[in-house]
Amino acid sequence: MKRRRIGALLLAAAAGLALAACAGKTGEGGGAQHAAADGEGADAGARDSVVIAIGEEPETLDPTKGWGHGNSPIVQSTLVRYTAELAFENDLAADYSLSEDGLTWTFTLRDDAYFTDGEQVTASDVAFTLETAKAAQGSVDLTYMESARAQDERTVVITLTRPTSIFLNTLASVGIVPEHAYGEDYGRSPIGSGPYRFVEWRPQEQIVFEANEDYYGGTPAIRRVTIVFMSEDAALAAVQAGQVDVAYSTATLGTAEAEGYHVEAIPSADNRGFTLPMSPDTGETTQNGAPIGNNVTCHREIRQAVAYAIDRQLVADTVLNGFGRPAYSENDGMPWNSPDTAIETDVEYAKQLLADAGWADTDGDGIVEKDGLKAEFSCLYPAGDSVRQAVAMAAAQQVQEIGIRIQVEGVSWDEITRRMFSEAVMMGWGSSSPNETYYLYRSAGAFLEDFYNPEGYQSEKTDAYLEAAMESLTAQEANENWKKVQWDGTEGTGMQGACPWVWIVNLDHVTFVRDGLSIGDQPLHGHGHGLPLIQNLQEWSWTE
Repeated sequence: MKRRRIGALLLAAAAGLALAACAGKTGEGGGAQHAAADGEGADAGARDSVVIAIGEEPETLDPTKGWGHGNSPIVQSTLVRYTAELAFENDLAADYSLSEDGLTWTFTLRDDAYFTDGEQVTASDVAFTLETAKAAQGSVDLTYMESARAQDERTVVITLTRPTSIFLNTLASVGIVPEHAYGEDYGRSPIGSGPYRFVEWRPQEQIVFEANEDYYGGTPAIRRVTIVFMSEDAALAAVQAGQVDVAYSTATLGTAEAEGYHVEAIPSADNRGFTLPMSPDTGETTQNGAPIGNNVTCHREIRQAVAYAIDRQLVADTVLNGFGRPAYSENDGMPWNSPDTAIETDVEYAKQLLADAGWADTDGDGIVEKDGLKAEFSCLYPAGDSVRQAVAMAAAQQVQEIGIRIQVEGVSWDEITRRMFSEAVMMGWGSSSPNETYYLYRSAGAFLEDFYNPEGYQSEKTDAYLEAAMESLTAQEANENWKKVQWDGTEGTGMQGACPWVWIVNLDHVTFVRDGLSIGDQPLHGHGHGLPLIQNLQEWSWTE
């Protein structure tokens, strides 16, 4: 079969971080309220260790079940990885190629990669990992993979059922596990071939990693890493007490003073916006009995009016203390983003949309109504997430001006799961891979409990663009179809179109860093509370 180098294809040009954690239970983490266990502390004189405070504890360290999804898994190696410029480079792969029909990938492995138990990484390990991830049917979507098989010790052949333009993005997030040492408890005590080796996990307290001295990429300068799990307020207190070296914080706390630390505002594709149910309430429920539909947000003019009424720059400047920028879509600034998604704040236009559709304030209470139905609805956010709360409240205040009342309500994630098909939800997404667009808007994903499409957006036209983009073999062809999903000149998912989402802001990831510590050239962060921060951990070092 004739082969050609992947450099000619879409996937090298359309690189980016894979989708991060779904829907985003960001800002929830409680965990340890101490900064560093066993008296390790964050000694500024110890120049080979760090203590990092983050908000969310991972569920597993098993890549086949989601660990590293959207980030580098650090314990395990991946076939390919991202550079800070979001290009692909080889990791375990020494070389790779793709067949002319886009269905067969062939990877040749490097010969100096070993698991931390001394066994060499082989093609069988790669095939086993991918087949296991496919069978798990978790956050790693390999439904389009027909098979992965070891051709010999150094060569693995992966066959797809159809050309899939996001395949390299997926591979860049799937760490390779050892077939000989994989079992049910792997996710709690993993073995890998990455820059760090697992040492200890104390649930709800900390995870400890140490540098892998046999790592083929060289031993990292930071030899010991302790990650502690803290709420936003506790992490800030630990910083101000000098008990941690790095703490992932939030825009609402980013202006706090902390002697001996500086704040790094890391650009991200981590956005905040809310979903708006598109169906009326007819009594229909999901398979699990959750109610579907909302009689207010089902009206297109309501959704669009809300979108046009919000001053996104004002929200970024005030609510986020300048640690962010306006968001107009799920992929602002990416090559597959349609520039038509950017809309201007226009309160008068929003009012006109409502008036033209028959909405009016007939009783003088400041809320427009139509056929006896008031234009009011709830917007849910995960209780304890100060950023989502602040963004939602700012948006609600601005929308009040056009006669729509949004009642902001903080609830648990369990309750959000039950109510998200019938009420608005302040969600968090973020990825520089186009697979996010695919999952957010495909009709087959409507009303599933994976948080992607709870609003129930469905369109045969959009589905056709999505499939065409996924099966494209050139960057230009794929990107043109991704753009048409958002706006094709007459219709689309954008806020000037069907408007299933009201996008508001893209966040900077606000991080307190002890002076004298370099956290390297951080790649663009995807969605996630803290974990994107450590994807380049092997590049960190103390500089003074």
